[in-house]
Amino acid sequence: MRNRAAALFAVLVLAVTAACTGGDGSSPSSTSPSPRTGAATHVLAVKIDNVAPARPHTGLEGADIVYVEQVEAGLSRILAVYSADLPPVIGPVRSARETDLELLRQFDRPALAFSGAQSRLLPVIDRAPVDAVPPSQAPRAYFRSPDRPAPHNLYLRPERIPFTASGVDAAAELGLRVGAAPSGGEPEDSRTVRYPSASVTFTWSAEDERWLVSLDGAPARTAQGERIGAGTVVVQDVDVRESDFRDRSGNNTPFTETVGAGDAVVLRDGRAYEARWSRSSAAADTVFTSPEGQRVDLAEGPLWILYTPRG
Repeated sequence: MRNRAAALFAVLVLAVTAACTGGDGSSPSSTSPSPRTGAATHVLAVKIDNVAPARPHTGLEGADIVYVEQVEAGLSRILAVYSADLPPVIGPVRSARETDLELLRQFDRPALAFSGAQSRLLPVIDRAPVDAVPPSQAPRAYFRSPDRPAPHNLYLRPERIPFTASGVDAAAELGLRVGAAPSGGEPEDSRTVRYPSASVTFTWSAEDERWLVSLDGAPARTAQGERIGAGTVVVQDVDVRESDFRDRSGNNTPFTETVGAGDAVVLRDGRAYEARWSRSSAAADTVFTSPEGQRVDLAEGPLWILYTPRG
């Protein structure tokens, strides 16, 4: 395993070096205009694989917001959102889902990097207010690592797509802010969110002042072997229903309803806080409040939001 990890890291280092000049010797432009709007896009969302062969992830630790949602066969998948900073390599990149399109309506026409999608979903993506950047639109931005089997080996060089990091945390783009913890709450050492065939565990580290992430019972690590952590975790109860789409094996693709209202739990500073979430329309931001109606602020560090089925 160490040899495989070292080989993968070497491949990624080479890819980062190549990304500085481009495969044809040209310099990549991170300020290129969006092909649809003609203006630079400042929020990048990347669909990331989240099964064991896809780990360790690359660049996930640099995301401002990490969304975890249920997909086919009870597995989970990640949508990572970047705005404050931009890792040189992100991945492994996987296919988009219908849920992503409604979720991303909260942002102002973000760039969406994904490996592909079901043929029936592609026209829906084309009509959505996102700037889609799959490999077919930006082939020089993607590469496959020889150290992993497909489809768990596709990586993105984000500097080669029309995106400019704004320097502003993506959470701030949603009206969320860093601030003092709400009153009350209960001490919390660990919280596990379970899906039918996957789990995510957050364990509070007072030394690191963050929640250490474990995926399916194993510590989540960067490509360099460091632990991945979160400053704030939101466990958001939502309705998950069947969609009109299925995967190649015939499994229905769940659709996660992110418009509406419901209960949530906010984890920060080693405590758990009961909360409410509300989003009045697809174009509106999600608001998190205490049971008394006060806005819930975030701790410093990445924000993880996990969508879990009600009940």
